[in-house]
Amino acid sequence: MKIIVSAGGSGGHIYPALKIIEEFKRQEKNLSILYIGTHNRMEKDIIPKANIPYESLEVYGFTKDIKRDIKNISLIKKAYRKCLKIMQEFKPDVVIGVGGYVTYPVLKAARKCHIKTFIHEQNSRPGKVNYLTSKYADIVGVTFESSIPYFKKAKKVVYTGHPSLDSARMVNQIDKTTLGFAKNKKLVLCVAGSLGSASLNQKMQNFLNSNLHDNYEILYIVGNNVNLEEFTSSVSQSKNVKYVSYMDNLPGIMASSDLIISRAGAGVLFEILALGKPSIIIPSPNVANNHQYYNALELKNNGCISLIEEKDLTAQKLSAEIDKYLNSKAEVFELQKNMIKYQTSSPVKEIYKLIKDLIKSSN
Repeated sequence: MKIIVSAGGSGGHIYPALKIIEEFKRQEKNLSILYIGTHNRMEKDIIPKANIPYESLEVYGFTKDIKRDIKNISLIKKAYRKCLKIMQEFKPDVVIGVGGYVTYPVLKAARKCHIKTFIHEQNSRPGKVNYLTSKYADIVGVTFESSIPYFKKAKKVVYTGHPSLDSARMVNQIDKTTLGFAKNKKLVLCVAGSLGSASLNQKMQNFLNSNLHDNYEILYIVGNNVNLEEFTSSVSQSKNVKYVSYMDNLPGIMASSDLIISRAGAGVLFEILALGKPSIIIPSPNVANNHQYYNALELKNNGCISLIEEKDLTAQKLSAEIDKYLNSKAEVFELQKNMIKYQTSSPVKEIYKLIKDLIKSSN
């Protein structure tokens, strides 16, 4: 079997793509993979390190800069021609798009060459490229049932869930005592996103500088793009709070935590669901289509998480929500009961089966 996978721009697209690739590697003995991504975003480093053959395209997202956008149209046309050549030479059985503007010329070329296509949408509100290309994709897989109505022109839309659900179930739990936390104290994990968030970190300072968290311990991950020394100089150096820039095995420490405070990227939300952890979700307001809010809203409406919008975040409100879940087994049980509907499926196996059947139908 030969597959082309394309996804780019952010970990929210790249890591689900990698999880899909891992499932194909498990299932197919004779598999050839080609990954098509951008020439300058994080996938250009991540994918080759995973020993996956890589082709790069020079394309950019559209902005309000007319000169840049005109140049980008020319680059997209050039990328499309390159993709046509790749399709003709590699001859894939299927092309899989997992989001990001780089997938547009890839999927368009696959359509031109009459190659079967599958796209996956991670967020509740579809990205622009997935929305545009869905009308000629053979199958659209979605993480949230609420996004199905957005794909009215698609041939077939299937609710699959998010690929991270499978891997989070198999995570090796980190012993929190190895990080300096007490075995008999509850641990709250606060994640400001992989790169960090200046607005969220600023909002959290009042809470971190208060005495509202004296009864439990906190691991606060500030994010890779945040100056750790500068941030810690502005907050309390309480013995029960530890600050780090990044954690390599985030799901491992999530599994050891009693409560998680996080942004609302689809990947981390489904890791929380897989682990059955109570969580307080604070969506980023600075993302396309406000998709983090809508990701979180669906889970809140299904009774799986607590949702606080960043504009409404105060030390007192956050403290009250934390205390509610740390001190009430009934509250936690109710959340975990509602999570069950998201824990029974195997998204990567469902995606693999859909694509395998799609390939068979074309032979």
